[in-house]
Amino acid sequence: MSDTTQTIAASSPLLESKAHAASRLRVVLAFLAIYLVWGSTYLAIRFAVETIPPLVTAGLRHLAAGSVLLAWALAKGQRPTRAQVRASVVIGFFFFLIGHGSLHWAEQWVPSGTASLLIAIEPIIVFLMSSAAARVWRVNGMLVAGILAGLVGVGILVSGTQLGAGGRGAWGPFAVLVGAVSWSYGIIYSRRSKLSGSPLLLSALSLLAGAVMLLTTAGLLGEVKEFSPASVTIKSWVGLGYLIVFGSIIAFTAYNWLLEHYSPTLVATHTYVNPVVAVLLGWLLAGEVISLKVGLAAALVIGAVVLVDRGTNKLHHLR
Repeated sequence: MSDTTQTIAASSPLLESKAHAASRLRVVLAFLAIYLVWGSTYLAIRFAVETIPPLVTAGLRHLAAGSVLLAWALAKGQRPTRAQVRASVVIGFFFFLIGHGSLHWAEQWVPSGTASLLIAIEPIIVFLMSSAAARVWRVNGMLVAGILAGLVGVGILVSGTQLGAGGRGAWGPFAVLVGAVSWSYGIIYSRRSKLSGSPLLLSALSLLAGAVMLLTTAGLLGEVKEFSPASVTIKSWVGLGYLIVFGSIIAFTAYNWLLEHYSPTLVATHTYVNPVVAVLLGWLLAGEVISLKVGLAAALVIGAVVLVDRGTNKLHHLR
């Protein structure tokens, strides 16, 4: 064996160890992104919409992120088909115009922690809508308990809302729920569209389609005329920048990479963690009150999502 071969052989365990450590670090950072970053976006939205109109905020966020991701996809040689463009418009409508548009609007009044808890029931809505569409109701004890706990948790969160005396802000929690229903339908549609192709390209197109619809709607509602960059605070600019860079680009890329390497069930654990992160950050950085009501609702909603997830997986194993 030559000296060069001996050197390579001796160093290979070290190289493998370094590669394994780098891979482990990448996994840790990816999970931190979908756990912490996505959980923190609720507070970033609240900061952004303080001085930037809500639909303008969502539109600029998705326009910037979608443009970056589309440029990335095109640089990799990916080209969209007509079917992918058509599906992206539909997904952009349900995910971003209605789903994110209503969330950004509602967070002018709804605390970020409360908004995150209302959004957290999406897995329950997806299960109910999927079962209704298929006209097949396969349930078990876990699913029933999860659905009931989720409904009670949502009821606690919206209880005490005075629709008659609270103005537009009183409709905030219900707007968040409308967004959750819209996002859930978008999930079902995206699953049934059965489109093959790069998730990167499809998501870029959906983001851009949603951005066009959001900014058009903002123009029709007068938000564009009201938007004055000079009156925007530094906190709102930082919030918008954080949503673009961390919330839409980094966390989204990490999410897609994790889906390529790990089971959807493991990746979906972010739905348990995001509300906890959002509630704690709202308390620490925005002075949002964690009352007994919020704490009880949080326990019920997060527990409900866990039960529905476990119950759904149990049904899949029985097939």
